[in-house]
Amino acid sequence: MTADTPVSDQPPSDQPMFDLIVPCAFGLEAVVKRELKGIDIEASISDTGRVSFRGTREMICRANLWLRTADRVLIQVGEFPAGDFDALFETTRNIAWGRLMPVDAAFPVTGRSIKSTLTSVPACQRSVKRAIVDAMMRDHGTQQLPETGPLYKVDVSILKDVATLTVDTTGRSLHRRGYRTHISAAPLKETLASAMVMLSYWRSGKAMIDPFCGSGTIPIEAARIGRNMAPGLDREFACQDWPDYSDELWSDCRTTAAAQALPALEEKILASDINGRVLTAARDNAVRAGVQDDIHFQAMPAAKISSKRQYGCLITNPPYGQRIGSGPSSRHDDSGFPGYGGDSQEDQELDALYESLPDLFEKLPTWSHYFLTAYPHLERAIGRKANRRRKLYNGRIECTYYQYQGPKPPPQKRSQSEDSD
Repeated sequence: MTADTPVSDQPPSDQPMFDLIVPCAFGLEAVVKRELKGIDIEASISDTGRVSFRGTREMICRANLWLRTADRVLIQVGEFPAGDFDALFETTRNIAWGRLMPVDAAFPVTGRSIKSTLTSVPACQRSVKRAIVDAMMRDHGTQQLPETGPLYKVDVSILKDVATLTVDTTGRSLHRRGYRTHISAAPLKETLASAMVMLSYWRSGKAMIDPFCGSGTIPIEAARIGRNMAPGLDREFACQDWPDYSDELWSDCRTTAAAQALPALEEKILASDINGRVLTAARDNAVRAGVQDDIHFQAMPAAKISSKRQYGCLITNPPYGQRIGSGPSSRHDDSGFPGYGGDSQEDQELDALYESLPDLFEKLPTWSHYFLTAYPHLERAIGRKANRRRKLYNGRIECTYYQYQGPKPPPQKRSQSEDSD
């Protein structure tokens, strides 16, 4: 985007088009791209942790309402070389910011710089802020910018001397669905839980078990996926307050999304945990998420898991002894299980837990099994290699998503009436 390029253009349909960036966790780019295609938005993977598309305001609203595995939706306002402060300031000032933001907009600037000549992030933020102020006063013909109106959070990211300017349409990260008020010390993000389900063979109507459910995030997200419930339906977004996004636009998008929700699942999801106190919180979360009738919560150890269903999916995030955002010295994880990393009794108990996992395969031999963990010896404990492995990040912790695929169910027999059709 050049300095003279406006933040939007006017296609024949009279619907302004914007360049959009959808950041996501490393390893989930293809999942986000498929999600966007599912809501009729063509996108491309533009970089690690980044999916891009071009769309209207209505598409921005739709993406915010429907994306399960992305972090947020950003308007890309500019991208240009910024090897010095003059280039950063002048190019930013030449952008038509007044076409995007009203005169009373509040526009704080965040920033980061990686492998670039401009290493001082605060100095880059100040330069961009001053440039936007000049542009806004020019575009709106004023000498006063009260910044008392709607929030337009600007970010300047400089990578290898190329600056990217974005404005956040989302507000609070998309993983904050609004249903989870009871959380533990190291919760699994809703976006990652959704990705685990979407990367599995599970579909509505199929049996599913989470034997280490903790606060219930995986089964809750699965139930909402199975019922086609828009994850952002019960929350607000930053661009709702923007003057170009009318109440009618948001009302239409929300009404359309709500109408697409499906009835309760035919096959309930089984969610269990050895910690009864955690299950109480999980049930409360499920009620707020509107899927309390789709999940059966039960207090029991994983070793007692069983099912009469011949085929299904076990999807879980077992304990692995690191707290999100912390190093390996942390002693407890989301499920409250002791930390891994030494020869203490606690670590031996963690080893024992993983060495008991083959029992799940023996009890559910025709099921598919999925484990997200940072525990380094899972395959050795289970006694065989996973069919697929995918690197994913739970917060700052590098994890592996181990996928053990069970046999395909035999094709269902057709009835005589079907054969005669």
